[in-house]
Amino acid sequence: MKIGFVSLGCPKNQLDTEIMLHHVMEAGYEITAEETEADIVIINTCAFIESAKKEAIDNIIDIGWLKENRSLCGIIVTGCLSERYRDSIFEELPEVDAVLGVGSIHNIVDAIKSIEKGEKYSSYEPKDTVKLGGDRILTTPDYAAYIKIAEGCDNRCAYCAIPSIRGRFRSRKMEDIIAEAKQLEELGVKELTVVAQDVTRYGADIYGEYKLAALLHRITEETKIPWIRILYCYPDKITDELIAEIRDNDRILKYIDMPLQHISDKILRKMNRHGDSAMIKDVLNKLRREIPDIIIRTTFIVGFPGETEEDFDMLCEFVREAKFEHMGAFTYSREEGTPAYDFEDQIDEQTKQNRCDILMGQQMVIDAERNEKLVGKTIKVLCEDYDVVSETYYGRSYMDAPEIDGKVFFTSEKKISSGIFVDIKIDMAEDYDLIGHALI
Repeated sequence: MKIGFVSLGCPKNQLDTEIMLHHVMEAGYEITAEETEADIVIINTCAFIESAKKEAIDNIIDIGWLKENRSLCGIIVTGCLSERYRDSIFEELPEVDAVLGVGSIHNIVDAIKSIEKGEKYSSYEPKDTVKLGGDRILTTPDYAAYIKIAEGCDNRCAYCAIPSIRGRFRSRKMEDIIAEAKQLEELGVKELTVVAQDVTRYGADIYGEYKLAALLHRITEETKIPWIRILYCYPDKITDELIAEIRDNDRILKYIDMPLQHISDKILRKMNRHGDSAMIKDVLNKLRREIPDIIIRTTFIVGFPGETEEDFDMLCEFVREAKFEHMGAFTYSREEGTPAYDFEDQIDEQTKQNRCDILMGQQMVIDAERNEKLVGKTIKVLCEDYDVVSETYYGRSYMDAPEIDGKVFFTSEKKISSGIFVDIKIDMAEDYDLIGHALI
């Protein structure tokens, strides 16, 4: 049997895919990257917002075509969509043969064997007790990897379905994380990106206090991985200790991803976000003051129920003043099962999209101004690959996270291998990317 994989959604979901890949290969199945060659395809889905659900369903339908017109004999759906909608997936998508909830990823081989017998299969083991971590097959390039330090979320934001899908927040033991980091170092990883639904809460449940700073310090003490990046921080949990660790530890990248979602106190309260606008501004000022070269990425939700023009104008003014190095904006997605689903003053889709376009238009100007200031400077870049079309190499500096930020395209008189650090002099800026040449 040949098994194909489709992994959708965030890096945290990708890590679950990598664990399932390991289980499947350990069981002796052959993995294929070509869906048309597969006997069974496993689709690991996201269902955070409506667009993610649509992408998951579209993928299931597309793969379903192979069952009718090619040799595919089975489809397994895992991840957030299967956890959220469970056995109703069989009713709505009859092409699906097996469904696994997020607590059942370690049962993937059982699902495959059931399909081999011609039987339907479903498993929804308790998500709060699923084993965290485990052996995995990397789907990232050799030089980069993600490491998940916790699962679930306790923040209970009014718009978010993640707590009901992924369960309560559970930290992994620090020793297990360190052991995995060492394994990744042995595989040649040069950039390790630390992820969780809320990395700043790490340790509170099992150690009684926030332990992200201590974890980062131990990773750099016990490995030689040169770049450690952190994603998904919450502003109310960014401690002085964490700021000091980022500032003083040369191998912790001066980069922080901190989704803020809004700045209007009224909207923040309705969202059930922790803290207010004064706290957010205080944290930003402290980060800028203590770590002058820090890169701050954030996201905002526009069109949340009850967001007035005044609230939106307040957000626009804040973005203009804060000048975030990276920013994303999303329209509010009304998700069943969340408190905000039943809120009054829902905003029409066109107004939400207009506000999103305005906010992103502002950010494009800020990005262009920032990139222009980098022209003529020399920056260290982790080379990712060579682009045959443009005949240039490309990579990322510490200022850009994998897959979500911009890239640095550059020429070189000598061949540069993937995973090698190289000094690049920036010659010009173009949209979100930089263009330069290697100093070799």
